[in-house]
Amino acid sequence: MKKQICTKLQFFMKGLEQRLTDNEDFFKTVDIEFKSGAKTFPARMKYAGPGRLNYSFQGVSVEIAFNELGQKVAKEAENFDQMHLIFSERGTRILVDADNKDVKVKYQDAVEEEAKENNHQASAQIGNREYFIKVGQADGLLKAIGIMTEDGKIKNDMIRKYNQIDRYVELMDGMLKELGEKTGPINILDCGCGKSYLTFVLNFYLKNILKRDCYFIGLDYSKGVIETSKKIAEQLGYRNMDFYQTDIKRYLPDREIDLVISLHACDTATDEALALALRCDSRTIVAVPCCHRELLNQYSFDLLSPIIKHGIFKARLADLLTDGLRSLYLEAKGYKTSVIEYISPLETPKNLMIRAIKVKESNQKALEEFSELKKLLSVEPAVERLTEM
Repeated sequence: MKKQICTKLQFFMKGLEQRLTDNEDFFKTVDIEFKSGAKTFPARMKYAGPGRLNYSFQGVSVEIAFNELGQKVAKEAENFDQMHLIFSERGTRILVDADNKDVKVKYQDAVEEEAKENNHQASAQIGNREYFIKVGQADGLLKAIGIMTEDGKIKNDMIRKYNQIDRYVELMDGMLKELGEKTGPINILDCGCGKSYLTFVLNFYLKNILKRDCYFIGLDYSKGVIETSKKIAEQLGYRNMDFYQTDIKRYLPDREIDLVISLHACDTATDEALALALRCDSRTIVAVPCCHRELLNQYSFDLLSPIIKHGIFKARLADLLTDGLRSLYLEAKGYKTSVIEYISPLETPKNLMIRAIKVKESNQKALEEFSELKKLLSVEPAVERLTEM
């Protein structure tokens, strides 16, 4: 290509170098086709570590710095008639075409393009509902978390799980809108993350679909599930995630937290997550509690003794009181709370989701109600004790 075209190309590539530096966690690949007459010569650049790319061309691989990208491509282009380049990051593709006449740049939605490339009819087996995490768009993710077969079909025994995952994203979508726009990534802390399947799904939805920068921290006391989460993140190329084997009660994040999530954490593990969210002043909180035991042997209420003498009634009321006091304590700390059914009670009776959004510093009326209920029921809820540690 002409020298002036290659100079113009290098100028455009400087913009990609800056984008690569700014969005390093979301970069995927650079794929290039150099053309000379009827012959095509492919090249590829992959992530090689912080600030570095691995460049493979004509059987030779070399490592280059991010800021060498433009010079490398422009220099190579001098030997060819045309060039087609695809700069891929999560959610977006940038196409650069150059020939002896001009250099042109075009942006594409990577999710839509990947869906076209996958080109299968797997969605037909699910039904007519409009999904947030769509087959075709999210195949790599769904395969990595075991929902989809390698040939692109939702596994029969995973259709219910797929629907639960999508329902989770639907409910989270409203919370994400509450966060509004902000400078920098949305920072999300997953307490008791387990294998992090729902966190991977939320990561995909935020970055690939909503085009929002995000960063995830997963915490769990189990070394095994943390190692599994790290492997899945590496497989997916999700570099905007870190996982730590730790006790939630002793953890403090090194950054501002926008959302704390706790899904199916048993008994007071939910309280540990809520307490951590309150200690780090998270802007929003989402908790799906699991089993409840703490208040069962604490609470008493003479007026209801003819009813709660039956163990099953006493246990169910304990569950209700536990989550009710959790929600009220969040209100006392300045959060607007709502409690909804996460999934159908036919699937599991442990199906409540507590959602909280910080709206003010504190709520004195809610704090007084919380204190009165503690005395009335003779209970000391863990959420308060753990927050004030």
